[in-house]
Amino acid sequence: MYSTLEDKYRRIQTELIAGAIAFTGVLALGTLWYSLVEGWPWIDAVYMTVITLATVGFGETHPLGERGRLFTIVLILMGIVNIGYIVNRFTEAIIQGYFQEGIRLQRQRRLIDTLTGHYIICGFGRTGRQIAFEFQAEGVSFVIVDFESKSIQEAQKLGYVTFQGDATLDDTLIKVGIERAVCLVAALPSDAENLYTVLSAKTLNPHVRAIARASTEEALQKLQRGGADAVVSPYITGGKRMAAAALRPQVMDFVDGIITGADRTFYLEEFLIDSETCPYVGHTLKSAKLRSQSGALVLAIRRADGTLIGGPTADTPLMQGDTLICMGTAEQLRTLNKILGPLRSRFPRLPKQVQSDE
Repeated sequence: MYSTLEDKYRRIQTELIAGAIAFTGVLALGTLWYSLVEGWPWIDAVYMTVITLATVGFGETHPLGERGRLFTIVLILMGIVNIGYIVNRFTEAIIQGYFQEGIRLQRQRRLIDTLTGHYIICGFGRTGRQIAFEFQAEGVSFVIVDFESKSIQEAQKLGYVTFQGDATLDDTLIKVGIERAVCLVAALPSDAENLYTVLSAKTLNPHVRAIARASTEEALQKLQRGGADAVVSPYITGGKRMAAAALRPQVMDFVDGIITGADRTFYLEEFLIDSETCPYVGHTLKSAKLRSQSGALVLAIRRADGTLIGGPTADTPLMQGDTLICMGTAEQLRTLNKILGPLRSRFPRLPKQVQSDE
């Protein structure tokens, strides 16, 4: 397996520190020899050691015998090897940009540490790229996790927050703030990796919403049993959408136009009703007058027990824990958000345009 950029930075850092420690040891060895064996004053011993290791060509501070000159030869060779090693590591670090990478990693860690209520995308393949594009269009905070350097570099070029590591490991998920995340999307190449990632995420944060990609029907079922809140099979979903596009093309064009992309006219959004902030708990849709006040349309209501009410009527009451699924323009949804409390949408954010004036 290839080392991550962080591992490479740590390796070069460790090697430079080891070289510095070794050089300090050689310096101490020379000083102790000239002081204790040759009987020189400490300052003369240090001075002789330094000019010997620096190979500046100065003469002996005090006359040396045969034993002292043999030691000095050994000291010079040790110094050349040690200094050569340090210069080699330092040059490699500069050429490979490890120092710049170290600064970038520190900035990245600080940025990730400030994220809260964010999304985590595990895997930056074809599926992960599209997910990141949609998240960026919605204006949500997210971080991309991938083990491959090439994928991480591509994500960085697009301006995404990234972390290189194995998403199936608890340590990696902790570093990208799984405890503070609102949702994790497992879009790794293999079903096994996605299953491990979901299991780890749910163990570390039982409240995180886990979305997983599955290649087969069997994997879909196992991911659901593993705790995934939603499992999407690109093949099954793709087949259904292609069939719908063939049978109901206008409907599909409309649906695609309101759920994806950055240049939409209409948006779909969901709002979680909370009795502490919403003044309309217990009211019917007719008495709440949400449509007349905001212009947004309530398409469906999902009750706290999971019951879905499609096309609610004017007499449908609003209850604690309801999730309103609404459609409207950015301005209409912004107005509705203010009318309802304001409330936080369930997962969480309104479209970027909706938030701009809040």
